[in-house]
Amino acid sequence: MQHFLTAEVRRFLPEFTLIDQLAQQSNGWLEPKVLDVVEHKGLQLPLVAMSFGSNKPDVPAITFVGGIHGVERIGTQVLLSYLHTLVHRARWDSNLKKVLKKMRFNFLPLMNPVGMYNGTRSNGNGVDLMRNAPIEAKEKPSWMVGGQSFSAKLPWYRGSGALELENQVLIDYLKQECFHREFNLVLDCHSGFGMRDRLWIPYAYRKRPPRKVWGYYALHQLFEQAYPHHNYIFEPQSLQYTTHGDLWDYVGKMVKNEYGKPFFTLTLEMGSWNWVRKRPIQLLSFKGLFNPHAEHRWARVQRSHLVLFDFLKQAVLDHKNWLPDKAERGKMRHEAIEYWYR
Repeated sequence: MQHFLTAEVRRFLPEFTLIDQLAQQSNGWLEPKVLDVVEHKGLQLPLVAMSFGSNKPDVPAITFVGGIHGVERIGTQVLLSYLHTLVHRARWDSNLKKVLKKMRFNFLPLMNPVGMYNGTRSNGNGVDLMRNAPIEAKEKPSWMVGGQSFSAKLPWYRGSGALELENQVLIDYLKQECFHREFNLVLDCHSGFGMRDRLWIPYAYRKRPPRKVWGYYALHQLFEQAYPHHNYIFEPQSLQYTTHGDLWDYVGKMVKNEYGKPFFTLTLEMGSWNWVRKRPIQLLSFKGLFNPHAEHRWARVQRSHLVLFDFLKQAVLDHKNWLPDKAERGKMRHEAIEYWYR
């Protein structure tokens, strides 16, 4: 990482400095791997992954993704905060040490470094990486928001048809690290929708229930029982809007067709409108629509999701104890449709 940490990168992308510091504090077991490099304005900006835990190919894995939209800096910060917790707890927490022997952790905290450098939603080509996959919405998506092919100068641009480098690198990484495993859960962190934090089932190309809705509903029930006073809205994304080109729709279809392994994805959509309501002056800043401005709110957001992350980690580790078997899936699917789609 040191090679990439020029003075300008340290200034505009301090997240890379945090990653390097965490690697040093972990005494070697956390080693950032540069998957590829995006060049921008004479800089080399790395696409970084950190994998740790068991090296056995059959253990379950949890993957945390952030920074797909460059302006949503808080998503990357939240993941680095959790990674900081894991690094320091691993020094003394005997239970965490046992967990690390039984599952795999993957962190890809900043998948759009050019967008974060520029303070834009899109990457350096003007492409919205969450609208870039080759998949079409079955129902008419919301105008513009659902992905447009008119111009890279307009928001939500889908691109020219090919996967952008950042998305291809992410998919190649998932193929190598995840698709072959007995169980996978991906959490992709975003901000910018609504007053409440949402856990979205990122099934965005149609309004019908996803094939594995029984699994999502089982996880939802598990969370409700364990934390009945949580503050998240757990729902399918398609209840709010549908889109073209959703990256996780594309990944899910790929796993189903080529691997057939249990692969679940969730999107943490942090409710940034609440930050704007408390500090309306943020409306004058594009970044203010997606990130808290006040220091105490940054700190509060970074610690507020630690319970969720820990729950998901444990749910992945113990997935055999709650994931419905074939005999239960029909009943669970029926309950999910009644709950979310009636």
